[in-house]
This record gives sequence, structure tokens and C-alpha cells, in this order.
Amino acid sequence: MASDDLGTFDYVIVGAGSAGCVLANRLSADPKLRVLLLEAGGKDSYPWIHIPIGYLYTMNNPRTDWCLETVEEPGLNGRKLSYPRGKVLGGCSSINGMIYMRGQARDYDGWRQMGNPGWGWDDVLPYFKKSEDHAFLDNAHHGQGGEWRVERQRLSWEILDAFREAAAEVGIPKTEDFNDGDNEGCGYFHVNQRGGFRVSTAKAFLRPAMKRPNLRVETDAQVLGITLQDGRVANLQVSLGGREISIAIPGELILSAGAVATPQLLQLSGIGPGALLAEHGIPVVHEMAGIGENLQDHLQIRTVFKVANTVTLNQRANSLFGKFAMGVEYALFRSGPLSMAPSQLGCFTRSDASHETANVEYHVQPLSTDKLGDPLHPFPALTASVCNLRPESRGYVRIRDADPKNKPIIAPNYLSAPADRRVAADAIKLTRRIMAAKALSRFEPEEFLPGPAVQSEEELAKAAGDIATTIFHPVGTCRMGSDDEAVVDPRLRLKGVQGLRVVDASVMPTITSGNTNSPTIMIAEKAADMILEDRRS
Repeated sequence: MASDDLGTFDYVIVGAGSAGCVLANRLSADPKLRVLLLEAGGKDSYPWIHIPIGYLYTMNNPRTDWCLETVEEPGLNGRKLSYPRGKVLGGCSSINGMIYMRGQARDYDGWRQMGNPGWGWDDVLPYFKKSEDHAFLDNAHHGQGGEWRVERQRLSWEILDAFREAAAEVGIPKTEDFNDGDNEGCGYFHVNQRGGFRVSTAKAFLRPAMKRPNLRVETDAQVLGITLQDGRVANLQVSLGGREISIAIPGELILSAGAVATPQLLQLSGIGPGALLAEHGIPVVHEMAGIGENLQDHLQIRTVFKVANTVTLNQRANSLFGKFAMGVEYALFRSGPLSMAPSQLGCFTRSDASHETANVEYHVQPLSTDKLGDPLHPFPALTASVCNLRPESRGYVRIRDADPKNKPIIAPNYLSAPADRRVAADAIKLTRRIMAAKALSRFEPEEFLPGPAVQSEEELAKAAGDIATTIFHPVGTCRMGSDDEAVVDPRLRLKGVQGLRVVDASVMPTITSGNTNSPTIMIAEKAADMILEDRRS
């Protein structure tokens, strides 16, 4: 197949994940523009993508997940972690936890103060609202009629209601909305679902746009490399249907492959840290030390408490009748455990009084397991996972070798910063205070992980390394900024290369204070406007 078999396009987008689907929709809305969207994964026809509990069957499944993993992490006492990344239309929005979360106003104001004009809270709020179709909140902070549906969860659990009451007893107020700029408080997460089904960006943004004749979507299209000529993007090498083709880029190339795959592709193309490229025999086409660096992620500490005098998912899922009843409830009403996001109750608070805003987030679940995808424990239990929202630890994504089909090296360096180890210890102590509150006393909570014997600061930090896991929020590996070390400028153009932008979570200079999927959609919304503005100028 020759390049002209695909035709000529104004915009070529690499990656049909959370950002790519939004860009494909917004850019192809102009019928005069031709847009090509390339996705290395497959179509989103797998039924478990669309049933909320299906994340159990899409993560670590090579049909829908790239099945990456980290290096052995010193901060996790030598453990490796699975690192799910969506391998399907919709990307991670097709396999993630469906939680609608923007972060805090201070996150975006911080981006602006770091040299990114136009990225403050007041600047980005209209883009959050543009996409949003909120089912029940209609005020200055929320929007209706957009593609990105937000609904209440279709279930409740006695033990989660009690945890919310207990949090209030220790000074964490109840809240109904985590997305007004200050997410401090405790309440049920709002989710990207419609009538008990997952809403992914493929469903919300891409499918309506695929009816347009000026948008072409290719799946199973793995990009192998980018060619530059005279400081400008010239061609894209792609493996499509088992054949390698070259796609000319007369217009603009947009990388939306995510915080792992985007820096990997740039490095493979000779764009990145010179020493790394030389190590693997890749000619340096454009040296940029920051590509792949500045990796940030949220690490959740999975504390588990056995409980009594109540029913949790552990009992229901471990009985044949319970499984049957859950299936019937979902089939008839699209409710119950099969409609569950991985985490139902959220809680944002401060691990100590020195923090200006909430610096830790809880994902509270009426279940427990050794790790995601393993069988649930045979006893009733509650998991209160808590993460440091603004970790100081920084890691990297680097190519393993010059083969584009090999997985990259992912080293988040979790808990490498002393401040992160302090927050981890304080977070476990805070969890114990909540679980000891009066509202939970009738459930007789008994600490299972990390265990009551773990007490000193050093023991708590080490225990966090034993039981913590990622919440799959990698960002920052192609950060934006006005300084010399930044990879893209505030309009998301790769510095020193014409015709190339990065639009995905990799451009975040610092991680947002919450789940990162909807902020990535916001970035794509804003980027689409900037791209079209630059075209007109």
C-alpha cells in the first residue's frame, strides 16, 4: 500500500484515546478539513468494555490492554506493578474507573504560574463545561448538552454510607460535588455512564464524528517513526494491516498516544535525550532532554479492614446465588454491583494541617482483594485506598531499544521523595482515625492491611511500599512550559519542530489533584481551539 492510498490530510492524529477521539470530533467538524485518526489497538466491540464492572476483564487482557509494567521499584520494596494502558478505540477511557474528576482550581492556576498563560482555572473551566452533559447539576460550574455524560452511580452500600459519616466525625465535610474547583469533602463519585453503561470517548466523541466523510479512522495502525525534514515533520511510518506504509504530513501531526507511548514514539524517531538515543544507536534528529522525563503518577495505599454485621461485595461475589442475583439486577435495572465503578465513595482531605487544600484522595470500596483482578477475600471487608494527590517523586519513560514493537521502560520512582513517604505514613494514620470513629463502630472494623502492628513512621512508609499500587494516572512526560527545559510550548507545539503538537496527559507540567481522564479531555478541547485558531492566523 502506498501513502496516496490513504489520501492527503490536513491533520493526522496518532492515538484514538481520550484526547484523540475529542480532537477527531472537533477538527473534523469543519467539512473543509480532512482528518486521519490512527489507533494502534483495535475496535471497541468487546462487550466487557461497555459493562461498568468489565474493567476486571479489560485490564491485563491483551485484547484491550497493552499490558505494560514498571521496573522493580525501590520505593515499593522491589515490586513491579502492572501498568494498564488502553489498546482500543477510546484508549484508557474504555478500561478505566469512569470517575468524573477535574482536580482543583489551584492545579491549573499553578500551571499558569509556571509559565503557561491560558491554562488557569478560569481559562480551562469553559472547556470542561463544553464537553459536559451533567445529569443533575446545573449551575455555574457545570454544563449540559455536551458529549461527556456524567451521572450518579446506580447503587448504595451501608458500609460506604457509614464511612462517609465517620469521615464527617473526624472533620471531613460531606460534599455533593467534587468538581467546583475545591474537591475537599466526602461523597459518592459521579461517573461517566449513561443508564448503567460505560461512556468512553470513542462512544461519546468518535462514533458521531465517524459519519463524516472527511474523517478517516484506522485501527491496528501502529506508528513506527516520524521523519523530519528541514526542521519540519515530513512523514509518518506506519504498520497498517501488516504492511509498512509512509504517510506524508503536509499539514500538522498531533501525537495523542498518551504519557507512555508519546515519548516512546518521539525517542524512537530520534527526538529526545541525546545520550539515550546514542545508547540505542538511534541518530539524534532533534535533541530534547525532557522527553520521557518528569513522569508523575498517583500511588494508592490499599488499606483493608475486615468488618462485621453487614454485607459487602466479598460475600455476594463469592456465592453462586449472589452472582446470579447481581446478574439479574443488572439485566433488569442496570444497577447493582455490575454497574459499579471500581471505586464508589470518594474522600478528599489534608494529611496534615500544613496543606492549603486537600492533598490526599480516598477511593473507598465495599470489597477487598490482594490485587485488582484477584478473587475477593472470603471475609466481609472494606478497602480504603488513599493516594498522595501531589507527589514530589519523579520518574521517566525510556525506550528499551530501537525496536518500536518492544515495550518501554517505565520507572515512576514511587516514594523516592522523603515528603511522599511522610504523606504515606500520615495517610495510613488518618485512615485509622476514620475507621475508629463512632459511625463505624457497629461494624467492628479490624485492620487487615497493613496491620495494627505497623506503627512507627519508618514502618508505615515501608508498609505503604508493600501494599500500594498505581491508580493508572501517568502524566508529565512531555510537559508544557515557557522555559528551556519544557518539551511543548503553551500552545502544545513541540519546541524546535514545525508541524508537530502533543495533545494528551504527557503535556501536564504537574499532575492534577484527582483522576486524570477528564482533564485530558479538557486539554484536547482547548487544543482543538488553538489548532484551528493557528490555522486561521
